[in-house]
Amino acid sequence: MEQSFNFFKTEAFINREAGYYLGCLDSSVFLELNTTRDNLIYLRLISFDGYGCCRLNNNSKCLDEQFSNEFIEEYHKDILNQEKITRLILKLIRLNTDMIWNDALEEYNFIISSD
Repeated sequence: MEQSFNFFKTEAFINREAGYYLGCLDSSVFLELNTTRDNLIYLRLISFDGYGCCRLNNNSKCLDEQFSNEFIEEYHKDILNQEKITRLILKLIRLNTDMIWNDALEEYNFIISSD
């Protein structure tokens, strides 16, 4: 059974700048995403209750152009399509798994064994 993350848009935290802010899992997890000069989406930070803020370094991997465009289009809708946004966020997390705390990813079910 697929995890239901229930992503929602949220506001910026004090002293943080990103282009896109999402929360999920009843506000237990927050994500900050941004775009490169080429308008590709990358993950800047992911915060987990009980773990704190995991800041990704400048080598974080981006979604490709197609997936970045899908994310931006979806983010600007009034109501997020949970299936689409979940697929895109999980893809972005999989690309950067080596930079995110594995125990937190496992606890919050972001690591999925099959695509």
